Amino acid sequence: MLVGIIGAPNKGKSTLFSALTMHDVQIANYPFTTIDPNKGLTYIAEECAEKRVNLKCKPRNSLCVDGTRFLPINVVDVAGLVEGASEGKGMGNQFLNDLSTADALLLIVDLSGKTDSAGNISQDSDPVEDVNMVKKELTNWMAGIIKKHIRVLAKREDGADALYEILTGMKVSKQNIEDTIKELSLPSGRITWDDAQIEKFSERIIEISKPILIVGNKYDLDVDKSEKNLARLKEKFKNVEWCSAAMELALKKADSSGVIKYTPGDKSFEIKKENISDDQKKALNYMSDFIKDKGTNVQQVLNHLIFGLLNDIVVYPVEDENKYTDHFGNVLPDAILLPKGSSTYDLAMKIHTDIAKNMLYAIDAVSKMRLAKTYELKDKDIVKIVSAAKH
Repeated sequence: MLVGIIGAPNKGKSTLFSALTMHDVQIANYPFTTIDPNKGLTYIAEECAEKRVNLKCKPRNSLCVDGTRFLPINVVDVAGLVEGASEGKGMGNQFLNDLSTADALLLIVDLSGKTDSAGNISQDSDPVEDVNMVKKELTNWMAGIIKKHIRVLAKREDGADALYEILTGMKVSKQNIEDTIKELSLPSGRITWDDAQIEKFSERIIEISKPILIVGNKYDLDVDKSEKNLARLKEKFKNVEWCSAAMELALKKADSSGVIKYTPGDKSFEIKKENISDDQKKALNYMSDFIKDKGTNVQQVLNHLIFGLLNDIVVYPVEDENKYTDHFGNVLPDAILLPKGSSTYDLAMKIHTDIAKNMLYAIDAVSKMRLAKTYELKDKDIVKIVSAAKH
């Protein structure tokens, strides 16, 4: 799973990346701070299945803090996109290409309106314009790839197959392509689409293959203006969230230094260090008051993307369905992320292809019921895969 963080320059993308990953990346108040894409690991969070079995889990591929399971997700933060980026302007096309393998995108805008679409300091910029600009550049980027291959596509009778061969490296599935062609009533044989048809296809295929969550950042800089801009964004677009990345980063740094105890997503924290300066006390009191009602919403943003837009679920495979353990005795050792609608066979494939190939059936570890290969898994299911394969 790879999540791409995109947007115009100076909207807080690198701050959000740091808040999510705790990586020390260059953060500055000017355009193009990020020249090379920053890659890191973050975590989505949901209630752990340990509560279903009243046992303390011992995670192997994830973390569990106070009953909340944190699953690792890869994220990439790329340089800000400016108008004309798909034609090489700004930092150019290379950063669009960094997003090729992303499964979903967080499109960051400045809710406070204090930066314009080029990333320069402003007082009343419109985040709606930023969204439109970035989406246009993504569409133009995809359209440019298709246009580059249009002569080859025009010679192939199997247009969808030919297009799939070109776009497969961008995590665009053949089903995505076929569904988009059908939805837009485009010719699917020899592809001789005109520019307008290519643009429509490009816009839609990105929406389908790389779901976008629009995130209004810098909420805390001007709450009143941010609320108004957030309302406008929700009127214009689907899938809109807000966050305060800088505050989340400050809280995580305070937690890592032992000043406070803070769990990502919480709306409160505990001050652990007694001897702190008056300035630190003032800052902590301000942050405590701010997050009391809404939190920083950073963890919620990531969860919304994975569990909402991508509609994924978390499943727990075990080897001993009576003790809920692996062969080392670890309780609920692995938490596996799967698309909603996945079957027990899909879970087996995720574990190992040989296990799936020789799979006989599965067992619901809680109810002890036998499950078919086609059984549709639910969130927090605890499942044993019974296979003839040795593992």
